[in-house]
Amino acid sequence: MMSFSKYINESASSEFKNNIQKTISFLENKEKVLFLTTSNRYDKNVDDIPKSTQIAYYIQEMVGMKKIEIVEVPKLNIYNCEGNVSSANGNGCGKKEALLEDKAKNPTGFHRCWCSLHHKDDELWKISRPLFESDCVVFFGSVRWGQTNAIYQKLIERLCWIENRHTTLRESNIVGNISAGIILTGQNWNGENVIETQKQVLKFYGFDVKNDICWNWQYTNNANDESKDSYKHAIKEFNEELL
Repeated sequence: MMSFSKYINESASSEFKNNIQKTISFLENKEKVLFLTTSNRYDKNVDDIPKSTQIAYYIQEMVGMKKIEIVEVPKLNIYNCEGNVSSANGNGCGKKEALLEDKAKNPTGFHRCWCSLHHKDDELWKISRPLFESDCVVFFGSVRWGQTNAIYQKLIERLCWIENRHTTLRESNIVGNISAGIILTGQNWNGENVIETQKQVLKFYGFDVKNDICWNWQYTNNANDESKDSYKHAIKEFNEELL
């Protein structure tokens, strides 16, 4: 099997190469970067690494492990959002009463999430703590049935208090100085539209969204191509598993 780095150098399409290089060039000028990977596989398939996660680790290798921290979100214990943004009592998301009062988990004092208070074993803090220490964050995930995968969506919903603080609660924007991007991979449908939607979501949250770190890899534009061969060829094209 050809390594992913060799694939990028020798076999990847010019568009893929350009996207990778633009991302690397942008990140090289940052001080501390957080990568959040959200695509998943069955736990025992340790050698079956999601495509978007492979991209994250490749970029980290190119830019430097000291500069880029990777958090694999599927490995964390993160509960579902409680929906406090639209409860019967109105919008209570991100109120001061929801402060996570643990200096080790929440050194900035920014983390305010009721779900984190209600579940002591919730690990969202393992994302929020490095996030507020970073000047750039990039989300990685997959497009499944025309939208971002479920773990990405769970994470975005759990971070709703970031947006709510400066919109509904009229407090300061705590992520305005953090550059943000999203990199997705998919098989055959709607990837470009998903990227544009999620860029807008990140803008709503208050992040400084940068086009150089927002892009999508999709094997084919034929939404009706669901053949076994198509999926096998996609893997070969991405990982270059040619003898």
